[in-house]
Amino acid sequence: MSQLPDFTTIRDTFALLGDWEEKYAFLIDIGRMLPPYPEDMRDEAHKVPGCTSQVWMAHRWDGDTLHMDVDSDAHLVKGLLAVLMAMYNDKPAAEIIALSADPAPVFAELGLEGNLSPNRRNGFFAVASRVRQLAGANLQG
Repeated sequence: MSQLPDFTTIRDTFALLGDWEEKYAFLIDIGRMLPPYPEDMRDEAHKVPGCTSQVWMAHRWDGDTLHMDVDSDAHLVKGLLAVLMAMYNDKPAAEIIALSADPAPVFAELGLEGNLSPNRRNGFFAVASRVRQLAGANLQG
């Protein structure tokens, strides 16, 4: 398994790709790069509400730095999760809050806006919202 690229690399790659089929294939590829998700956390407590596909997210804090694990039962969703993981994983809570005030520009910048169903969009935003809530709670202590 290859290492997940950082967000800048993902964004730059999306900018170079031509049509939606190439972007779709790239999402599938980076989804395959996600680290293995802990089987014991594939439960209701770790499911992210608001997603059509099954999506799980586990997290822990090392001081103010978020470490997260994500997974889905859908290949495309795994790719979307990889984008979010590249954005937020191993970042301090304050940086996460600054990054995720509104994930819509990132979604649009990557060319996902017109190519994904509203349900996939809502799922992407639900995970981003969950990460933002975690970061806010961490900042509040």
